[in-house]
Amino acid sequence: MHRPEHKRFVRQVQTALHLLYPPRCVGCGELVEADFGLCGACWKDTPLIGGLVCNFCGVPLPGDGQVSETSCDDCMAVTRPWQQGRAALLYQGTARKLVLRLKHADRHDIARPAISWMQRAAQGLNLQDVIVVPIPLHWRRFLRRRYNQSALLAQSLAQAMGLEYCPDFLVRSKPTPALEAATREERFALLRGAIVPNPRHHKLAQGRSVLLVDDVITSGATFSAATHACLQSQASEVRVIALARVAMHT
Repeated sequence: MHRPEHKRFVRQVQTALHLLYPPRCVGCGELVEADFGLCGACWKDTPLIGGLVCNFCGVPLPGDGQVSETSCDDCMAVTRPWQQGRAALLYQGTARKLVLRLKHADRHDIARPAISWMQRAAQGLNLQDVIVVPIPLHWRRFLRRRYNQSALLAQSLAQAMGLEYCPDFLVRSKPTPALEAATREERFALLRGAIVPNPRHHKLAQGRSVLLVDDVITSGATFSAATHACLQSQASEVRVIALARVAMHT
């Protein structure tokens, strides 16, 4: 098939598919104009983070400006072992629903808009000579879920930004219980030593930066455990990014 005819055929197929399966909002399922988009109501209820933010977790801070070298109350209370951190959304409203569906309902399509939001949030990070690494799941939890949502986000983000990606740089060495009801102190205690470097990649990060990717940052305990594991592998420094940030917690 000649190129012009091929392009015409592809357009015809795409038109037919849109007629059969019109684009729907990834939040509520209502009809929208483009694939992987949000309707007006869901967009209004999706709190994107912008403006002045904490340099360690990306939570919004009061004041004007786009660049921040300061910390939020949480990051002043707990020393962060990483250099910089960002989050794309606040974990509330439609954003919370999207994260939970991505995490528990096999909604891989949500990663498409999520990556564009995370790319926007990552603009404030120094990403020279960086390796993108997901927060790992323990193998038992991986078998139950069948995929790691953090790895899906990390791989898509690395591809979109042209960065190196290593899916198994870190290993979850021991299972941890669900942390939703745990206090900050309990989270750090449960995650201590739970994430370790993969010996298969012990030289990959020597003298280089690592960008850790997760779906949600709450207390920062998971990112802290993963950062210490990266530094054990002689990474020069670590930065973190999450799809969503829980702004208030205990």
